[in-house]
Amino acid sequence: MKLTKNLGMLLLGIWLILTGLIPLLNLGLPVLGTVMTILAIAAGVLILLGR
Repeated sequence: MKLTKNLGMLLLGIWLILTGLIPLLNLGLPVLGTVMTILAIAAGVLILLGR
């Protein structure tokens, strides 16, 4: 089973799920903001490149 051919869309999906879970689970890790920012940038770049 293949989730997606597009890595950018997969990263976007992960980012959206994490964005929803963080407030729901009260996760307050200091590096979480940085990780989410990097994930969002990577997803955006890959989507724009069509990968």
